[in-house]
Amino acid sequence: MSKNFKDVTLLVTHYNRSSSLENLLRSFHNLGCAFEDIVVSDDGSKPEHQASLKKIQQEFPFRLITTTKNKGLGNNLNKGQDAVVTPYTLYVQEDFTPTAIFPASFEDALSAMNERHDLDVVRFYAYKPYPYLKPYKKGYSEMLIEPWFTDYGKVYYYSDHPHLRRSDFLKKFGRYAEGIKGDRTEYQMCISFIQKKGKGLFYTDFKSLFVQENSTAEPSTMTRKSLTTSKNPFISIARYGYRQLRYNYDILFARY
Repeated sequence: MSKNFKDVTLLVTHYNRSSSLENLLRSFHNLGCAFEDIVVSDDGSKPEHQASLKKIQQEFPFRLITTTKNKGLGNNLNKGQDAVVTPYTLYVQEDFTPTAIFPASFEDALSAMNERHDLDVVRFYAYKPYPYLKPYKKGYSEMLIEPWFTDYGKVYYYSDHPHLRRSDFLKKFGRYAEGIKGDRTEYQMCISFIQKKGKGLFYTDFKSLFVQENSTAEPSTMTRKSLTTSKNPFISIARYGYRQLRYNYDILFARY
């Protein structure tokens, strides 16, 4: 059963992963998902991927927003969002694939956004659950945040993982930081989202709507410092203490 999601632009950020992008667009097509517009924001991919984008465009029409050189995640997100003219944006990175239950759940997310004008985002995917949730309806929960909450995971009140948002997002929360690493860009938006009192829903069964697929031919382009992923217990304890102090300080005082 096809679903035409009027008033929604599918925004995809892309960099040197044209096969992954094709898989994403084909998956939406096979699920019967049609959007009012599709914007692919490319971050200066290599010529062979640029050529592939043009071929994919012939089968799955989209507006391609390009740049002459790689300028990083922040710039790619900003120029992509600037091109959106519909009220809602479904943001998905090119290495994700929607599952069979996505269309119906996405329809529920749109209904929630239309019913509740205080909602800024509806999140569909995460590596782990948001720590403070209040059941809402139809598989979604409302994200909660208070200064006294102790789980430092509260800082990921916002995430760059697949989500639906209002297209005036940048006006309310500011533009993505440019010229820095992608994980810092995301972190600074997390802080801005909290400071400016954003509100959102989180899909409780958070790994059932999208699958993240990183092939050996097109691996993830995001890299992190070894200390942030180390399993050493002493490093883990130090990292936990640092995050508690740093995250709470930034939420209360930081201005980016």
